[in-house]
Amino acid sequence: MTTTATSVTERNRAIVTGIMEALSRGERQPFAEAMAEDFTWHMVGTTAWSGTFAGKTEVRQRLIAPLFAQFGSHYTNTPKRILADGDFVVVESRGNVTTKTGKLYANTYCMVIRLREGKMVELTEYLDTELVSSALEPPAWAATA
Repeated sequence: MTTTATSVTERNRAIVTGIMEALSRGERQPFAEAMAEDFTWHMVGTTAWSGTFAGKTEVRQRLIAPLFAQFGSHYTNTPKRILADGDFVVVESRGNVTTKTGKLYANTYCMVIRLREGKMVELTEYLDTELVSSALEPPAWAATA
């Protein structure tokens, strides 16, 4: 691996590590600040929450806001493993929160994140889709989709 590729890999690993350390303390702002304006989030599966959210505004309004509106406790997401190669960083992590209806939502994630110039431009999220369906209410927009 060249010095340039190594430096890109290490820079991107450091960026995502900082974001995940903040999320493990329940701090969401570093994640929000790291999203590029053209950020795209792919949530795998066939749940009411699954799909592709394109653009920072759509991600925040159609995914993050309705999701966090269901949480009744402080959300944390703690990394278990972070691997990086060039523009891609892979995070294996565990979320933890209780919904307003009292259900535990402690999902396990594998997120593949692509960065460009220090900003996240794409995230593909692999998770326990059965837990999504059993612990979360469908988003309001799913009824009209």
